[in-house]
Amino acid sequence: MKNIPQRTCIGCNTKKDKKDLIRIVKNKKNEINIDRTGKLEGRGAYICDNIDCLEKAIKAKRLERTFEMKISEEIYENLRGVIIDK
Repeated sequence: MKNIPQRTCIGCNTKKDKKDLIRIVKNKKNEINIDRTGKLEGRGAYICDNIDCLEKAIKAKRLERTFEMKISEEIYENLRGVIIDK
């Protein structure tokens, strides 16, 4: 049986299968992207496909702490769009 990678959601802090989470990536140019493929290069953070987890992460500034930089409101809006669209 193949081992499925586990990652921790930055919103609710629970471990889930990597494929069930949305990956957010900071690359070397300090650009933040939503990585649907899981293959973009850079530092990654994972969040559940759930608006409540996103709001918890925003309120606690977990993305800002993870990536050690200020996160623009535009990135949060893009994440909201990705989560709501599903």
